[in-house]
Amino acid sequence: MVAVSTGWPQTAAPPQAPPPSQTTPQQAGPPNGPAAAPENPGLIDEMGKVLEKSLSILPTLKSTGETLDDLNARAKDAARNASEGLSRLTTPASIATGRIQCPVSANGAPDCKVAADKLCQTKGFKEGKSLSTDSVEACSPKVLIPGRARKPDDCRTDNFVTRALCQ
Repeated sequence: MVAVSTGWPQTAAPPQAPPPSQTTPQQAGPPNGPAAAPENPGLIDEMGKVLEKSLSILPTLKSTGETLDDLNARAKDAARNASEGLSRLTTPASIATGRIQCPVSANGAPDCKVAADKLCQTKGFKEGKSLSTDSVEACSPKVLIPGRARKPDDCRTDNFVTRALCQ
């Protein structure tokens, strides 16, 4: 590269700038360059301003490499979570099916944990948790008598465990 500049002799002083009272005709008026804003902007100018503002609001896009790194990290996390879930299932477990009635507890609610344990014990397991239950309304034969009014103690609801997860 070659740099070109003006050279001044060492004996002569550099030229002085014109005094402020003297101005050139180019400096007297406002600049007429592309940086000057029009006084009455048109539709195109306004649309350009709107587009510039909307671009500053939008999030920046990730590169392909960054996107792939994020996807790989998510896949690793999902695989780790799946393996942790499978390791919890390594204890011997089975599903038992049957029909065991839930006894009524002291507060009047059915105790289906006891029924699930009984269902699993019939299949050779120690304990269980109920997966599905069934309820039936059991009524005395008095309800079938024609013309007899139904009383509150004529029917009861019986609950049964039909499937249990056994361990």
